[in-house]
Amino acid sequence: MRNTGVEYGSTDRTPVVLPEMAELLPPLTGEQLAALEADLLKNSCYAPIIVNEDMVIVDGHNRQRLCEKHGIPYKMAVFSFEDLLEAKRWAIENQRGRRNLEKWELGKIALKLRPDIEAKAKENMSAGGQSYRPSEISEEGSATLPNLPPVDTRKELAEAVGLGERTMGKVMQIDEHAPAAVKEALDNGDLSVNQGYNITKQVQELPEEQREEAAAQAVELLKAKKDIQAIDAEADRRGKIAALFCKAFERAVLLTPTEENVRIWVENTRMRPDEIEDSVKEARELAEVFSAIAGILEAMLSVEGRCEDDQPGMA
Repeated sequence: MRNTGVEYGSTDRTPVVLPEMAELLPPLTGEQLAALEADLLKNSCYAPIIVNEDMVIVDGHNRQRLCEKHGIPYKMAVFSFEDLLEAKRWAIENQRGRRNLEKWELGKIALKLRPDIEAKAKENMSAGGQSYRPSEISEEGSATLPNLPPVDTRKELAEAVGLGERTMGKVMQIDEHAPAAVKEALDNGDLSVNQGYNITKQVQELPEEQREEAAAQAVELLKAKKDIQAIDAEADRRGKIAALFCKAFERAVLLTPTEENVRIWVENTRMRPDEIEDSVKEARELAEVFSAIAGILEAMLSVEGRCEDDQPGMA
């Protein structure tokens, strides 16, 4: 890949939208798309759309589409790629750091490269006088699931999206063998790749007609456990906050802020002038904190008082 240094304006050339490039990455959320649109309307399109030498858009599909929608001019920078596979890998690498994608999402992106990588592997092996024979992939301590691509293909896919090779292997097996309930749960973020793989491996041992129901039950069980863990975590968080406030008040009420006590504090800790200045600032900030707490407590009392007045039978 190299930047040719050639640039076109949107009025000079018309870019080509290739579906396999445009759909390579997951679509932006409604919120992300709205933020991008607002930025373009406010600041115009300050970053060029990346195209290859055939004017196919490689990076910047969303910006290009929004610019066309609102009549915003944009520039296109021409990059040279060895082939479309290299362009796809570059686009993935360029976008990966900008998006917070989970392992399953990255794995699904990688799988879109699989036909290109396998085709290139066949081409390379044919050039070397060898036959292309996909081998099976197995995980330690697990049953082998058949008809998987060779390990070198798995490695290529893993490297393309920054996943570990073992994780990529699990994504492949899920993609080929997992019941619909597992894939749906992964798409919704209810399962991790490891959990989805484990369920897939377990149901493979069942008769085919029982796999879907068994997988759905396993997914619901894991979701229930996740909900319980979230409730426990929230209870733990609330307990820590309550304990922190109790300790803060217990210690604060022990202070008697007389001039003599403050001088004793300063002298015995041998505060320097700069440390005294810092302590003054911290004391003011603490005063604001406790004042804010008092205001919230008063508001709570006021609400509770109104609720009691509204109770039937209250005079």
